Amino acid sequence: MATYSATDIAALRRNYTQESLSKTAANPDPIAQFDHWFSEAMNSALPEPNAMTLATATPDGKPSARIVLLKSFDHQGFVFYTNYESQKGQELDNNPQAALLFCWLELERQVRIEGSVERVTPAESKAYFQSRPRESQIGAWASPQSRVIEGRFVLEEKVQELATTFKHDAVLPLPAFWGGYRVRPDVVEFWQGRESRLHDRIRYTREKIGWTIERLAP
Repeated sequence: MATYSATDIAALRRNYTQESLSKTAANPDPIAQFDHWFSEAMNSALPEPNAMTLATATPDGKPSARIVLLKSFDHQGFVFYTNYESQKGQELDNNPQAALLFCWLELERQVRIEGSVERVTPAESKAYFQSRPRESQIGAWASPQSRVIEGRFVLEEKVQELATTFKHDAVLPLPAFWGGYRVRPDVVEFWQGRESRLHDRIRYTREKIGWTIERLAP
């Protein structure tokens, strides 16, 4: 066991002093505001600024979460790719609601997104899949994601088999079990760390026309 105590963990804290965020300073469009913050994260040389926690749930409400990578975003939503037969894929197909969380600690910022989920078009999935490195494409074909396997050798043998199968193919086909999901945001919250834990929280909620913008208590 580690030598630190529960008191040591409870004492971990830092004061956030870099920036502030107000309703008047925030862009009235949450996607434009996200674009601004995401650009700053990209320009700050953060490791994996597109890494986001994806939370899903079964139809009876049992949650699960994992890190995935954002691959594109626009006013239609936030897109990531995965194996449709994975745990998250099955949960999203049976309960098409999700939450995303971006955490950029170096900038003292978080962004929370909640919304409905849909699959992207096969054309979008194919275009992205075939833009990936060849090794990643073979890896997607080889992995029965989220299923129990006997050992790593199962994956390595499958990779070798597929490398032989596709050795004469300049472009690999898109697996039927693999593709993208788009999270269409209904709620977007921007969190900016502030001193004394009095953080700035600006929440956008989708209405029939436009967005309602509100400040939340930290």
